Amino acid sequence: MLVGVKRIYEKASITDGKRVFVDRLWPRGVKKSTANVDVWMKDIAPSNELRMWFDHDPNKWESFKAKYLKELEENKRSEDLIALVEKTDVTLLYAAKDTEHNNAVVLGEFIKSRVKE
Repeated sequence: MLVGVKRIYEKASITDGKRVFVDRLWPRGVKKSTANVDVWMKDIAPSNELRMWFDHDPNKWESFKAKYLKELEENKRSEDLIALVEKTDVTLLYAAKDTEHNNAVVLGEFIKSRVKE
């Protein structure tokens, strides 16, 4: 199954599969009724402490990745997402402006490394 990553502000596509929003906070300017989100997994997002520490600073990227991966290893919701990806295509949605340094990128890599083909 495929795991995609895209901003929630981008238009939904038929190839997205299940659209899973993976941020802890709902983004400004996006209506829940029109966001085309199938599941909001805020429990899988980085902890508030880690999110605030990272503050989307690319200089903290490698440390953020390591800390978030550790959180994901200990998060029971990770198994739920892995199980979903093993059944269907999934697009992980995030709100950050930085398309390279965000939690969905890390989460996508984490999931891909654990999905049974």
